[in-house]
Amino acid sequence: MDNSVFEFKSRLVLTELLGKKASDLPQLLEGIKVVPLTSIYHHTHRFLQQHHFLSPEPPNDFAYWVTNMLNDELAGERLASIDIMQFNRLADLRDQFVSLISDYLTQYPSRTTQSAPEGEEFHFMSSRIFVLPTSWRASSLQEFISCLRNVSIHSIYYHMFEAKLRLEKGENDFSIWLRSNGYENAAVKLSTLDPYTFTLEGLRTRILRIVSSAES
Repeated sequence: MDNSVFEFKSRLVLTELLGKKASDLPQLLEGIKVVPLTSIYHHTHRFLQQHHFLSPEPPNDFAYWVTNMLNDELAGERLASIDIMQFNRLADLRDQFVSLISDYLTQYPSRTTQSAPEGEEFHFMSSRIFVLPTSWRASSLQEFISCLRNVSIHSIYYHMFEAKLRLEKGENDFSIWLRSNGYENAAVKLSTLDPYTFTLEGLRTRILRIVSSAES
């Protein structure tokens, strides 16, 4: 494959119920330990995928459920404080959730008895991803910028989020391409950018600003 040509991809998502649920914090912990890593990805990115035009920094599903269904704000705050940006592997992200909840239950053993109301249990889900080709290709920085302006937000999402964490490439696809074509400064800026602090359209704008600066 020609590394000088960037082929933009998009994706479709099929959500699947795993048939596993939790009604309290210990059951949530046990579920997190055994569900596939695709479920960890789903529950830490679902809100961003489905509500990409709303405010950034959405909570992960675990934090939301613990706060609103178990009414445990302290545990919810701790779960929401996990910085997903710092992880390159889903297994490490899972371990962080496991460690945090385990430590919390040791510190506050009385919280093990708090249960969600009937019908408000946590249902573990997963996502099946279908990667789709697009007609957008770039063999120069100018073409890359033009494509970035026109591709769908689903393409932006795939290359910025899924490439790094779900596909475990270590960084986003845009940074990888920029670096391989001699734009190291822009590659570093994109690699260190926290994409979770933007809406997807806001993220597109920031990426364009960084990449366009590489022209000068």
